[in-house]
Amino acid sequence: MACRISELVLECHDPEVLARFWCEVLDFVVLDREADCVEIGPREGFGGPQPTIILSRSDEPKDGTPRLHIDVSATDRDQDAELERLLKLGARPADIGQTGEESWHVLADPEGTVFCLLKARIPAL
Repeated sequence: MACRISELVLECHDPEVLARFWCEVLDFVVLDREADCVEIGPREGFGGPQPTIILSRSDEPKDGTPRLHIDVSATDRDQDAELERLLKLGARPADIGQTGEESWHVLADPEGTVFCLLKARIPAL
């Protein structure tokens, strides 16, 4: 028997702002709200083929580079078109020491959490 990733937890200052951003990026919906967190995920909810994301309020300052980040791939457009869409949603380019020769784009969400837009397109679920 093996495990499967069911949720990713992202600590942030404003769960509502990041929920709106990541719902637009991933075509997710808000599944649940509690006092200090918002759970977002695919329309079919928790336990499906994709993990849900818990955006959990934290007032602690961000310290250093996280050891885990999210990679996303476009499903219905090429990388350049998806990059333009993500930038319009509020993502911004991030420099983490890349050379410029990478096939992916390094971006930051509205709170500065780094994620990558990969070149490869993948089929929608």
